[in-house]
Amino acid sequence: MKCVQFEASGEPCDVLQHADRDEPTAKYGEVVVRMLASPINPSDMMFVRGIYGVQPQPPQIPGFEGVGIVEASGGGLKGKLFAGKRVAVLNKAGGNWAERTAVPADQVIPLSNKLSVEQAATFFVNPATAWIMTQEVLRVTRGAWLLQTAATSSLGKMVIRLGRALGFRTLNIVRRESAVDALKSAGATAVVVFDAERDSAASLQKSVARIVGSDGLGYAIDPVGGLTASAVAQSLTADGRLLLYGTLTNQPLQFSPRTLMQNQAAIEGFWLGNFMSNKGLLYKLRLVKRITRLILDGTLATDIQSTYPLEEIHSAVLAAEKSGRTGKTLLKMSSGM
Repeated sequence: MKCVQFEASGEPCDVLQHADRDEPTAKYGEVVVRMLASPINPSDMMFVRGIYGVQPQPPQIPGFEGVGIVEASGGGLKGKLFAGKRVAVLNKAGGNWAERTAVPADQVIPLSNKLSVEQAATFFVNPATAWIMTQEVLRVTRGAWLLQTAATSSLGKMVIRLGRALGFRTLNIVRRESAVDALKSAGATAVVVFDAERDSAASLQKSVARIVGSDGLGYAIDPVGGLTASAVAQSLTADGRLLLYGTLTNQPLQFSPRTLMQNQAAIEGFWLGNFMSNKGLLYKLRLVKRITRLILDGTLATDIQSTYPLEEIHSAVLAAEKSGRTGKTLLKMSSGM
């Protein structure tokens, strides 16, 4: 079986290797999935570097997200139900960058055949995160302001489109002036250029206050952490909420506790894998139906920039981490439904 693996954590281009392994077998409660495609997400790169919340077990195959077809079951009701179906594979331990993977049956979810392989491969991490954070955790109300950092990311663009569709306003933080026009064309309500390494938290507060006015900033989401998330926390209005869903800088927050005390603001964490692990099959099927509709109408669709076979993993990683890229990079293992 062809796969991509690494023997020790490090820079992806240095440690990732194309390899051959024995075919996986399914234990009771697991299924074997023939993988069709899997995206290269920031979480995958952090996993390879050894700075993600899940620690690798070398020799480790990366890949948390993807799409494939269930080929075998180790037993259990769900395994039988999913036999032969095309499914989203949420592999919490990693392992999707391979021709086949064995995963617990509750980590696969059947998908509509209306979705292309590309959209099915990127079905969950970004679309589900965008929907769940804004609509089920924060419950951003119509007309309210939601601030987001890393707004030029695939997920950031989804949040912008979701805001337009559902009627909430987005205040989008970018580091480069060159990104402003593209986000405004995509439907961003407002865009602010802010670089935490160069600009002060006070400058962001002033920009936010000027834009949101008396409405105040009640909601914010951030995958960056460090000085950027700290500046956002200081921009919240009374009873505001900041949801942290990433650690791109791998730096801690830095601000006085009074930032939260005086405004009674709240900072919370969000991890899609943990959120989904507490949900039953019925909830997941309803979520899949909703997200499928929003992908098909373009609201939560993922822009795909390039695709590579497993053998070209080094080129794929370089493309995925290239500055200014406009879409996701996919690894394609085989053709399918």
